[in-house]
Amino acid sequence: MKLVIIESPFKREALKKYLGNGYDVFATKGHIRDLPAKSFAIDMRNNFEPKYEIVPEKKALIDELKKKVKTADEVLIATDPDREGEAISWHIANILGYPEDKKCRIQFNEISKKAVTKALESPRQIDLKLVDAQQARRVLDRIVGYKLSPVLCKKIAPKLSAGRVQSVALKLVVDREKEIENFKPVEYWLVSATLKKGNSLIKAMLATKNNKKLELHSKEEVDKVLEVITGKDFLIKQIKKSKSKSHAPAPFTTSTMQQDALNKLGMSLNRTTSSAQQLYEGVEVKGEGKIALITYIRTDSVRVSTDAQEACRNYVKEVYGKEFIPEKPNVYSTKGNAQDAHEAIRPISMEMTPERVKETLTSDNYRLYKLIYERFLASQMSDAEYANCTVNFDVEGYGFKVTGKTMEFPGYTAVYKEFVEDDGKDSSLAGKLPLMEEGEILPCSEIIPEQKFTKPPARYTEAGLVKAMEEKGIGRPATYAATVTVLTARGYAEKEGKSLIPTTLGRNVVEYLDKFFSSVINVKFTAHMEQRLDDIVETEEDWHNVVASFWDGFSGLLEKADASALSMKAPPQETDIVCEKCGGKMLIREGKFGKFLACANFPKCRNTQALASEEEKKIAGVCPECGANMLARKSKKGKLYYSCEKYPDCKFMSWDITTGKKCPKCQSPLIEKAKGIKCSNHACDYKESDEI
Repeated sequence: MKLVIIESPFKREALKKYLGNGYDVFATKGHIRDLPAKSFAIDMRNNFEPKYEIVPEKKALIDELKKKVKTADEVLIATDPDREGEAISWHIANILGYPEDKKCRIQFNEISKKAVTKALESPRQIDLKLVDAQQARRVLDRIVGYKLSPVLCKKIAPKLSAGRVQSVALKLVVDREKEIENFKPVEYWLVSATLKKGNSLIKAMLATKNNKKLELHSKEEVDKVLEVITGKDFLIKQIKKSKSKSHAPAPFTTSTMQQDALNKLGMSLNRTTSSAQQLYEGVEVKGEGKIALITYIRTDSVRVSTDAQEACRNYVKEVYGKEFIPEKPNVYSTKGNAQDAHEAIRPISMEMTPERVKETLTSDNYRLYKLIYERFLASQMSDAEYANCTVNFDVEGYGFKVTGKTMEFPGYTAVYKEFVEDDGKDSSLAGKLPLMEEGEILPCSEIIPEQKFTKPPARYTEAGLVKAMEEKGIGRPATYAATVTVLTARGYAEKEGKSLIPTTLGRNVVEYLDKFFSSVINVKFTAHMEQRLDDIVETEEDWHNVVASFWDGFSGLLEKADASALSMKAPPQETDIVCEKCGGKMLIREGKFGKFLACANFPKCRNTQALASEEEKKIAGVCPECGANMLARKSKKGKLYYSCEKYPDCKFMSWDITTGKKCPKCQSPLIEKAKGIKCSNHACDYKESDEI
């Protein structure tokens, strides 16, 4: 029996379909060895060596794995086909005691019979350069997180975190918000004329004066134009006819899939990521069992295999006709800063149409699969072709124009239409125009001036922020979703509809980072570091040198920030609560474990109290000692109890709600229970309901 080790248990069933009876599949459920969660674990004095440890909750799983390995004829490690997957393979091999030259690593970009069979035929050594690149990223992120976060906690507020890429993503959101706030709208006017040609009406837009571009920025300027052209006929000065083509878009990358899923389907980043993961790992399909439907979902490449390309072209030819496939297959260029480690996101089989699998897929899975399928289908289809006719009119030296655009051949748009946001600027675009000739004069039935104002840039959406990160070269497909979603999870940004809006806390964090860490927490430097991490693989640069070069500059910035007297902490809030020890005012302060009450006379008086929540301020019972109200409180361990509102004058407390009365037998307080009232003294059997 051969043993195949994978990461996700959700892949097991789909993978077993293609492995056959001679294989057993074992899932590690992610990392089994990693940097510890609660300690720094980087030896800064020993060339930044990481101190890995077995993930505590995986110890039993590792014992089970070792037992299976002992009885296996061959062990193949098939973790995900990316750098993190390569690192997980390395950790597994290390735990199993394998030498570096052992050929135990296999990988496949899709869970299909062909891909799995091919992978089994050619096991390879673990690629240590990929491992080193992942180690460098992990160490860098640990250094930034553990060294910078405490500075923010000290200078701004407790419980803050910083990240090498996360903080730059936050800066993009904050900087965009500042752009919006500082934006000064500029007034401009559009002037349209409705012209008559037989039974047709043509809407032409004012564009020029004396053949020069004309912009109108006030009503006074518009009125001067109207004075000249109102009541005049329009001369057809020039008619230009042309053909244009629209090329099919490339198949999806991680980023473009996330953008389209948000724009077209309204799916958030988390929903899209979760759904795509299921489609990759395997879903139940009627008549097929559990099968994978798409290729690996973390990619920045638009490359596709020749086999997949040919299968797509054959499908298009069969379903739509040969005129819908270009003479040569469409090939797309991957961006220069992309890793291009594996293919674009595409369906594994063209035979698995969205309609065929719809019955057994969830709504999200079906809609996303349909989007991926149609995008890939469109990517290998012919251009859409249009006939364009631009008509220029003249009236007293003012030039109006209208452009008619009609589709002559749908091409890829028969399957897929790209999402385009309407900015309202191209108002001269029309559909099919009536037949016209140069020199012809048309009467004008109406002239409409319309006041407009330029708009600020739009706020980032989650998908829009991912797009910006990709374009600017910060982060990588495997980290986009986690990086963006942590901004809202940490309270640095909030979602308003689809838009991300920075909170006051988020703005304060960016302001502080700009003051002390602007040379490293910025787009340009972060993109440079991403390239340095890629160089570990591409040019075999030593990963320790990459980390050292960062630390040399970063350590000095940390020292300056820590030594600075500048603090952005919010001042404590004054309350009406009186300190029972010295009579001073109690202030609301914030510490490591949240908000609490502390005496304003600190350090002379060190009295502190837990800050009562709204629930804890509620009246709950009557004090049996003085008749005052009892209030709910929380102990230091978070346990609920009740104490007299006249504390410290009355120090009565109870773990149960008291009625204010005492037991007629033993004079202990009577307490409320779910089924009645009873004595709080466990040795006393007094009760006021037989149901207790």
